[in-house]
Amino acid sequence: MSSLAFMLPRLLGSLFRRPFTVKYPFAPAEVSPAYRGELLFDAEACVGCGICVRDCPAFALELIEIAEKQYDLIYHRGRCAFCGQCEEVCSQGAIALSTAFELASAEKKLLSAPATRRYGHSA
Repeated sequence: MSSLAFMLPRLLGSLFRRPFTVKYPFAPAEVSPAYRGELLFDAEACVGCGICVRDCPAFALELIEIAEKQYDLIYHRGRCAFCGQCEEVCSQGAIALSTAFELASAEKKLLSAPATRRYGHSA
């Protein structure tokens, strides 16, 4: 009986309060600026050193030379742990993590694709 006396006022009070949940996916989600989401790659800033590939603990990156001193980064989203190590070790600022978090895909080929490009952000 004492548990009912404790629970009943809380139950009635919760009927008249706003819910604590967020409205996502029906409204845009608010994401912290420090959130580590999708990887962005600036091919113009990349010098092809490969430190990002070497330091990735999830083996989610591959660096491919497409022409002399021009590189493309293959990003395996399905492997990525979103730790930010690649962004941290890139001395040229060619890698950044965005706040994009809706990365799910029904197509497997989209999970291993060239990294999303960004331009004009070189260090």
